[in-house]
Amino acid sequence: MKVFIVGAGPGDPELITVKGQKLLSEADIIIYAGSLVNPALLDYAKEGCEIHNSASMTLPQVIEVIKNGVAQDKMVVRLHTGDPSIYGAIQEQMDALDKLGIEYKVVPGVSSFLATAAALKQEYTLPGISQTVIITRNEGRTPVPDREKLRSLAAHQATMCIFLSITMLDKVVEELIAGGYEPDTPIAIVQRASWPEEKIVRATLATICEEIADKGIDRTAMIVVSRCLAADYELSRLYAPEFSHMFREASK
Repeated sequence: MKVFIVGAGPGDPELITVKGQKLLSEADIIIYAGSLVNPALLDYAKEGCEIHNSASMTLPQVIEVIKNGVAQDKMVVRLHTGDPSIYGAIQEQMDALDKLGIEYKVVPGVSSFLATAAALKQEYTLPGISQTVIITRNEGRTPVPDREKLRSLAAHQATMCIFLSITMLDKVVEELIAGGYEPDTPIAIVQRASWPEEKIVRATLATICEEIADKGIDRTAMIVVSRCLAADYELSRLYAPEFSHMFREASK
């Protein structure tokens, strides 16, 4: 196997997987998503590694670099931020490689929505509050199916992690309230979760636009909306003394 599509993690160079780090250190060619990937990850690259920033490249150019690398029997790592399966635009790359008969392997990573939960010190699925996490985005240049618009998803009252939408925060708030979230629903915005310059802003749907106005948060930020962010909740049955399961008898 000569081609690897690797999730770089949310930003902290130590949050790439052990496998991802090993592949970076062995790669002859690295194509990284420069607009999002922490360049500190390139410190893992070996001396003489050929490095390309895909922020200024088109899809055909990316595929051409991979194809030429494989033809020269070189190992290629395509490095994406977070986990590449979420808003990573890797399907079109994989389809192009399939058409060329080029084999590849995908190595998962830690998504920014998980790093956001860690930054907030928050569990997204609290008993009695929410057992569902919706990963979505507001409609921008990339359209969203009508059934998946924020207004429709808000009806579930689940924990919602909203990617790629911070520049449209006023519209996000409008759609969430119109869809059923109460104005006092807690919301948190985390910019660059796990990076040294991480920022966290907490508020409610009614107050978040005002709270964030002077914080300089205009990109690479996750929006989390959930009653989990400020709620009394039921304790998990997993650790309840009176609850038995295959590993533990209930206390008498």
